[in-house]
Amino acid sequence: MTGYILCQTKRTEVPFYLENISTNIYSLEELCYFLYNNLYLVDETVIREDLCRWIDTELHLPALAAKLRPHLGKFADLQDFLYPIFKEINYLTYEELRNLNGRLASLEGETLSVRKKLKGDALVQNGMYVNAIRSYREILSYAEYRVEPEQMTEGEREFASKVWHNLGCAYARLFQMEKALECFWKSFGISGKREELKVYLLAFRSVRTPLEYESRLAETGADQEMTAEIEQELDRFARLPETPVYGRNIDSTLERITREYHRSTGS
Repeated sequence: MTGYILCQTKRTEVPFYLENISTNIYSLEELCYFLYNNLYLVDETVIREDLCRWIDTELHLPALAAKLRPHLGKFADLQDFLYPIFKEINYLTYEELRNLNGRLASLEGETLSVRKKLKGDALVQNGMYVNAIRSYREILSYAEYRVEPEQMTEGEREFASKVWHNLGCAYARLFQMEKALECFWKSFGISGKREELKVYLLAFRSVRTPLEYESRLAETGADQEMTAEIEQELDRFARLPETPVYGRNIDSTLERITREYHRSTGS
């Protein structure tokens, strides 16, 4: 969770833990920022008695906690829970409130599969790759996506291809490239789109030997134009400046990498 947050209320010493993104928050402003910018991550790990208790005892806002408690539970309306929190400190401008209303209306009209995908996408954006993988895998376990592509509707094929693609990206962020390759190939197999084949071959070229890559190009029937585009992408990536890691920076760099790993895997 990033961004500048100017606090009108006191920061507490005891944080509330946002399980979805493995982050502690210390103020009502930080809670509002998370809720507004991560709407698809507002689930039962957030809307629960522990949050009400934290608002009551740590933020010393018992009236707000009392307003929220009736809206806990499986069938609670999301807007009934969110609006009192934002209103407590007039966190949203008029335009932001209109934007929120539109997003909530859009969310209510989405299917469970779409909501799960949007949640997975939001988790990837927050670096929570393992949790994102769980969301994507759950979608792909649904009956309509466990059949052959020709048995799906056009919309289902397009959606399933996107889920497999994003799942591959999440695995790639965790350096699990064999699983990523499998997902990218699945995505191409469902959609048949040129761009999906390009993504697969680009990933394949990055982790396999040149000989294996040449063989795979022939097997997939990739044309010279696509091969040239892949080489251009790899060349562009190779010319990106590297951040030096040496001397006194090595300990802090390793510490940062370790911290990010544990956060992204939820361990």
